[in-house]
Amino acid sequence: MGGSVKRIFDLLSFYEESFRPKDDVLAGKIDGKWVKYSLAEYRDMADNISHGLLKLGLVKGDRVATISANCPEWNFVDMGILQAGAVHVPVYPTISEADYRYILQHSEVKYVFVGGPELMRKIQHVFDGISTIQGIYTFKASTDAPHFSELVQLGKQQENRQDLEAIKSSIKPHDLATLIYTSGTTGSPKGVMLSHDNLLSNVDAVKHIFPVDETCRALSYLPLCHVYERMNIYTYHFLGVSVYYAESMGTIADNIREISPEILTTVPRLLEKVYDKIVAKGLRLKGIKRQLFFWALHLGQAYEVGARQGWWYNLNLYIANKLIFSKWREALGGKMRVMVSGGAALQPRLCRVFTAAKIPVLEGYGLTETSPVISVNTLEKGGMKAGSVGKVLGNVSVRIDENGEILVKGPNVMLGYFKDEALTRQVIDSGGWFHTGDIGVLEESGHLIITGRIKEIFKTSMGKYISPALIENKFKESPFIDGIMVIGENQKFAAALIVPNFEHLRSWCRVKEIDYTNDAEMISSKLIINRMRKEVEYYNKYFGDFEQIKKFELTDHEWNVNTGELTANLKLKRANILEKYTVKINKIYQ
Repeated sequence: MGGSVKRIFDLLSFYEESFRPKDDVLAGKIDGKWVKYSLAEYRDMADNISHGLLKLGLVKGDRVATISANCPEWNFVDMGILQAGAVHVPVYPTISEADYRYILQHSEVKYVFVGGPELMRKIQHVFDGISTIQGIYTFKASTDAPHFSELVQLGKQQENRQDLEAIKSSIKPHDLATLIYTSGTTGSPKGVMLSHDNLLSNVDAVKHIFPVDETCRALSYLPLCHVYERMNIYTYHFLGVSVYYAESMGTIADNIREISPEILTTVPRLLEKVYDKIVAKGLRLKGIKRQLFFWALHLGQAYEVGARQGWWYNLNLYIANKLIFSKWREALGGKMRVMVSGGAALQPRLCRVFTAAKIPVLEGYGLTETSPVISVNTLEKGGMKAGSVGKVLGNVSVRIDENGEILVKGPNVMLGYFKDEALTRQVIDSGGWFHTGDIGVLEESGHLIITGRIKEIFKTSMGKYISPALIENKFKESPFIDGIMVIGENQKFAAALIVPNFEHLRSWCRVKEIDYTNDAEMISSKLIINRMRKEVEYYNKYFGDFEQIKKFELTDHEWNVNTGELTANLKLKRANILEKYTVKINKIYQ
């Protein structure tokens, strides 16, 4: 990365040397109030956690786990672990009991930090029988384990402060920093080994892309246990941006209004929800206000980034920004300079309409194994193209093999899978190229377009190959469709399981004066099924005959992590969904 930042914890001293002091380097909300921390407090907490862990007997290379929602304490512990030469194993607080047990046993963790009493009660019994665990601490007070402040106090009592400096000096950029277990859609999680240099090389490659500085605030809600948000936080540290953690998914809109952030890193699902709510408000308008709203919306959807669309279009867009889109910006705090989207495919229309509204959305692409970013759209001239995942990062190489698979080489590629050399050799070839499992095209402009994932592409009994993600992403443009999974492997035709957008469905029923009883009953209504069939017929026009959805079944609830249809980073758990909806699938193909 150059300069003084060679290891992740060097970011703290770099921050101190580069930016003026402020009281909100990190902030979290407790009991309705924002609790802020200065850099001095951050460093002091991290140092004392390091000293405390060393006092407990932790040695270089030992593994320490965190199981928690986003909060400043997560960062204190992260830096404390890394400074002590240990390896941070961040774990999602929403995974299955079997995955908890597997990860903690496989990584042989010695200490665990848990978010609070509710989570502790839920998973406490998992810790029993894992012989390597020597201690458990909680960020919020719990009767079942000591509070992490006790570890901080233990660290404060350390008289020999030079031990920590000696350990920090011994840590090299290529040393293992973290083990991140991929949530996975099938099989046991894989422990991805990332070094300090892996993550910092990614920070170095993206830092110029974020149009923010030390005067700015970022709102963070994506899980810190996922490499995407974690690397973003390190980038914010490098740029001097204050980080505020949202209380939960449900409070994001309120938190945005409270802090007026300049940047938000997100996943497409949240942008889809935001867009759907905006459209729902538009549908409730009457007369000229309604006409103006949808006039502006259609203008935004026709926006082409970087293209010359003529003075008449530009004049109309200027008016739309004054009358309509200004309200969108206000709803996002009034200062939002950019939103960065990753983790899944973004609908091109969302990129177009938000960018037209002067809230540019930069879509990127990457994997846990690549620390994570491989490519990303930018605000530079020629840097953004809707429907693409941007240009490849400057310090990363990409090539497309003869099968269309995207191969990656660079300082961001993982050290390998923990305790699994055979699997590592399967994905990193003798030339050092990492095989992503994704299929894509590199355009002449340098933009990368993802066309599917090898494991998800299936063949019908008619011998036709189908890439479900492309079809799903298009169908989700419908205001009536919240989620969809395309099926049809070894069957005569493609079909789909569709999750209705129940909020939009209720609005539609009100307008049509149809009594809405409950979600489960309404998906059996012939009126609803026929309306959904119209949507399917409309979006089928975008695809060849063999790709078109011939039949579908509706589900009675929104898919989410807790009900098992989505991974922790909000991707479809296809195997789970196939198993869960066996009856509906059999009905389609009988």
